[in-house]
Amino acid sequence: MIFEVEGEASFREREAEMIRELSSLDGIVLATGGGAVLDAGSRALLAERGTVIYLRASIHSILQRTANDRNRPLLQTADPRRRIEELSRQREPLYNEVADIVIDTGRPNVQFLVNNILLQLGMHPNNLFESTTALNAAVAAATMPTDSRSFQLPHASGRALTLSVDLGERSYPITIGNALLDDADLFARHVSSERAMIVTNTVVAPLYLSRLTQALVAGGKHVEVVILPDGEDEKTIDNIMKIFDGLLSAKCDRKTTLIALGGGVIGDMTGFAAATYMRGVPLIQVPTTLLSQVDSSVGGKTGFNHPLGKNMIGAFYQPQTVIADTSTLNTLPERELSAGLAEVIKHGAIIDIEFFGWIEANIVALRSRDPVALTHAIRRSCEIKADIVRQDERESGIRAVLNFGHTFAHAIETGVGYGTWLHGEAVGCGMVMAACLSERLGYLAADSTRRIRELVRAAGLPIAAPDLGHARWVDLMQVDKKNEGGKIKFILLRPLGTAMISVVPDDVLVATIDDCVNTA
Repeated sequence: MIFEVEGEASFREREAEMIRELSSLDGIVLATGGGAVLDAGSRALLAERGTVIYLRASIHSILQRTANDRNRPLLQTADPRRRIEELSRQREPLYNEVADIVIDTGRPNVQFLVNNILLQLGMHPNNLFESTTALNAAVAAATMPTDSRSFQLPHASGRALTLSVDLGERSYPITIGNALLDDADLFARHVSSERAMIVTNTVVAPLYLSRLTQALVAGGKHVEVVILPDGEDEKTIDNIMKIFDGLLSAKCDRKTTLIALGGGVIGDMTGFAAATYMRGVPLIQVPTTLLSQVDSSVGGKTGFNHPLGKNMIGAFYQPQTVIADTSTLNTLPERELSAGLAEVIKHGAIIDIEFFGWIEANIVALRSRDPVALTHAIRRSCEIKADIVRQDERESGIRAVLNFGHTFAHAIETGVGYGTWLHGEAVGCGMVMAACLSERLGYLAADSTRRIRELVRAAGLPIAAPDLGHARWVDLMQVDKKNEGGKIKFILLRPLGTAMISVVPDDVLVATIDDCVNTA
């Protein structure tokens, strides 16, 4: 009504006045409107007088929530999506400027979001009936049909981003931020028992083991350590047995928390050990490479390699939490950084063409380790993967699209010998091969194939496949978890930004391999 009678300017003045009045009160939960951040004075008051939590929603989610709402004057246009996109571009930098904590709502379960917020504030939901009740109301208001919202709570610190993997009883948060390895309170909230065992490798241990150990000890935890050899070729049952040896020698019980400190190899092996030791113990993933932060630490896939096939032995086992300290990327070798970018590119290619375009525009910043660009790439990749895992935890359907490029990639890794190519390097080349296959079948435009090839190249990844011979290529790709009845299944693009699963004719596959082996 105020909008209609007095206009937006008058509405914003009244809104700012109300924020000035309410933000002076103690012990309240203040749910602001999505446009409240447009006023610089309001932003300053919110930042100064409380903790600001930004409940972020995607353009698609906002459009769904507001589709039947006729009480939103800013969206009464012929093209609501375009208007939401305009508002998002205007407001997103302001939300990020003022927010202490960012929570991605996805498809919201209000109680799960509330518990997640309380955890980030260092509180326990069971002991805070009044706060929880107020939060329930605020979160429900912010996640029912509405635009993106921020709201205020008193007394908390830190600017970590928090996402949620919503799997009912197995749900868990992903925390992304700088210097999280030193946050004793953060680890204390997620290590519920008195004992923890850190599993790491010979490369990561000298860099980060002491920091994590100190944080755990500061939180009153007794810490055991297992240090394994580094490398993809070390992803074996023998090294998993070393984890079991350490657990048994230290007489660890089923309440002991296993903490994976390292990249994807350490995460996968530690996860498998956690899934099987005493039939399951708590697990925390602390990924230290870009690849593990954007992909392998999220979703619960664990396991190890067999000489005949990569990742063929494993289990689905979700962690208690994922804690991604972005400062660990400062010590990452260039080759490892590029390997991680392959999985970032994959997420854009299969499901979010706007994100793919953003990666193209920011690839130089990403390779230069620009912290803002890297944080956005990690956040968006985790959002995409978390939403897919929520829909299909055990890869019986849509989750298979996350294997775009991986059928070729696993054949490369096994064919040339584990560790010769980094996993991300093989995925980068595998995506180029899958794009070429998609184009040859008439699913993908030639320009889209070119964009994928050039972006993979710009990321510092190989685009030419190794010459394994036709028979060897086919033999290796037949050992793939997606295959059924002896038929090799591929993840293809139709078009860029949309993935599908398909069996392809042998002659088309062979022609594609030849083209990619001979790529200059």
